[in-house]
Amino acid sequence: MPNIVYIATSLDGYIADKNNQIDWLHDVPNPEGSDFGFSAFMDRIDALIMGRNTLEIVLSFGIDWPYSKPVFVLSNTLTKVPEGLEGKVFLVSGELPEIVQSLNERGFGKLYIDGGKTIQGFLQCDLIDELIITTIPVLLGGGIPLFSELSAPLKFKHQGCERLADHMVKNTFIRTR
Repeated sequence: MPNIVYIATSLDGYIADKNNQIDWLHDVPNPEGSDFGFSAFMDRIDALIMGRNTLEIVLSFGIDWPYSKPVFVLSNTLTKVPEGLEGKVFLVSGELPEIVQSLNERGFGKLYIDGGKTIQGFLQCDLIDELIITTIPVLLGGGIPLFSELSAPLKFKHQGCERLADHMVKNTFIRTR
């Protein structure tokens, strides 16, 4: 059952800038108002797993809750779901393989993995089956990297790429075992 990353990075591989901000993502011209395939991607998945930091970033947007699928938030510090998100957001903790197995057993087989530390943790446990990475043509020069150290190389096969809005590239990679 696939665990899938869908994320944007800078040319130098960062998902947030030196101030932990993602404002640079909004500098990308989008004359068509496209979601660049995000809705179609969301139709493929059963639930999301994100870290507490990513939850806080989503909440900082000041918009209605953007997800119609259940969101499982990894946290060892949160004790309750933010007000108004009961039944939409669920707190989980523990070892990632056990969390994934538990969610799979509950019928959540296709999981969207989001957030820097969360993605890195899933990669360290070799729990990522697909990477969908859109590269934005900006160099941030530092910030939160998408990738971190691994104990062993993980091999992926390039499945395809798509040019978006005349300046971004969305690449899809499938894990080979």
